[in-house]
Amino acid sequence: MKIFEIVCGALIVMLAAPAWSQVEGSPVQPAASFTGTSDQPVQSQIADQTGDPMQTPPVVSGQTYPSTPTSEERTNYLRGGVGFISSYSNNAAESANGQPISQLSYIITPMVALDETTSRLHFNFTYSPGFSFYQRTSDLNSANQNAAIVFSYRLSPHVTLSARDSVMKTSSVLNQPDFAPGGPVTGGAEGANFSVIAPVADLLTNSGNVGLTYQFSANQMIGASGTFSNLHYPNPAQVTGLYDSSSQGGSVFYSHRVTRMHYFGVTYQYQRLIAQPTIGLNETQTHAILGFYTMYPSARLSVSLFGGPQYSDTMEPPIAPLPAAMPAARAWTPAVGGSLSWQGRLNTFAMSYSHIISGGGGLNGAVHMDSATASWRQTIAKNLNATVSGAYIQNNVIGGFALPGASNGHTVSGTVSLQRQFHQNVNMQLGYTRLHQDYSGVSVLSALPDTNREFISLSYQFSKPVGR
Repeated sequence: MKIFEIVCGALIVMLAAPAWSQVEGSPVQPAASFTGTSDQPVQSQIADQTGDPMQTPPVVSGQTYPSTPTSEERTNYLRGGVGFISSYSNNAAESANGQPISQLSYIITPMVALDETTSRLHFNFTYSPGFSFYQRTSDLNSANQNAAIVFSYRLSPHVTLSARDSVMKTSSVLNQPDFAPGGPVTGGAEGANFSVIAPVADLLTNSGNVGLTYQFSANQMIGASGTFSNLHYPNPAQVTGLYDSSSQGGSVFYSHRVTRMHYFGVTYQYQRLIAQPTIGLNETQTHAILGFYTMYPSARLSVSLFGGPQYSDTMEPPIAPLPAAMPAARAWTPAVGGSLSWQGRLNTFAMSYSHIISGGGGLNGAVHMDSATASWRQTIAKNLNATVSGAYIQNNVIGGFALPGASNGHTVSGTVSLQRQFHQNVNMQLGYTRLHQDYSGVSVLSALPDTNREFISLSYQFSKPVGR
């Protein structure tokens, strides 16, 4: 695991270093919103400058769908600023008698971001530390960290290296400016599962991938990628019933472009999913062979489908009177999914559904996960836009022979917000989040399953063109 992360990081550093000398700048306008980290697809931005290369289908690209309308897209800038978020939650902690504690929290989030795009390179880095203060439970006060990098480099006219990595350290996932329980909407058939949420608890997450694609003919492409994710709770007493987890995986694919609009392909994917309950490890390894189809009716619209068999082999930790770990489950199950993405000049819409085997995201083992997510953003007026997002995720723990009472359950979430730009550099956002979680085997969630949160944020930003 550590070796894999070191190798990925070294590749990024070695290839990014010579790329700085190739920057080709363009004018930039001030950013319209304070969004924390950014993780947007970069293939199309480079493709526009290199003729008519194939696109990497969303099923195997490892990237998220765009969440910003084309009228708000910015490249080649250095951006900085500071944001202030105040929120009220009816379930910020649990009192001694088991009742929820409602309270106000305040977050200060400085931010710096660098985005550069040339004919061969796209590089986007965002770093946003923060400080959280709680009005009624000061022992929850904490320093936060939030960083993300998205990188794509065309090694040759037909070979492209891409990578992304994100790190988050927080005392409340709900306090993130772009909170989404299932993560950003993607069309992928694998990825980290962070859908089980402790409303207030120290948390450290890290996820990323690195991929290489080679277009060896006018209409044929092959590629390979590796992924990893880590979920760590520094204070287990805050999250009774939840556990640390990690995952590693790899995949290879072949894609064929039948026409400019239609892509067909096949991919093999491997995953190693680890959960760390109180005793031992719960490990699941999966193998999947998936066929996929992607249609691009226009440059800004895509529709993707995938499906195929997925094999899982689970080993669970021993409990008395078992002397050693035992194979809990071996099975073939279907893996299927579909997604749609639209990016217009004044709006974006993305939705996805998948039925796959994934990491447990804090539960006591890997899960059969049914995930449905959607996000919509609309520019209402020149300086006013609205965002609506929602998700439903069902997690059913695999196995359960050695760990009876496996924590099956589901997460339902929705967020609505309005954002207004009052000045070239000043933005305000109002929003509401509703979160419901039903996990009877997780003590920290079963007692207080519902969370309502209202928030307001005020941010100041400045932008400076780079690469001129």
